[in-house]
Amino acid sequence: MKSGIHPEYRPVVYKDMSTGDAFLTRSTESSRETVEWSDGATYPLIRVDVTSASHPFWTGATRVLDAAGQVEKFRRRYGGRHG
Repeated sequence: MKSGIHPEYRPVVYKDMSTGDAFLTRSTESSRETVEWSDGATYPLIRVDVTSASHPFWTGATRVLDAAGQVEKFRRRYGGRHG
């Protein structure tokens, strides 16, 4: 690899703004905001809207769709038409 062309790969803290969960990982992303982690060190803080801690697919809090109600609505609207 060429030297001097790649961004710095360093530890950063990602914080989920909807749940407040935070985790330490490595990234090339940068931020002016910092946070002190449990190990006493200070790391850049990246605020995100959705992580695996709040995404419905990973939390199991998926919406239940009313498929039967949608079918009935469709039949009421278009059921009498043939063509």
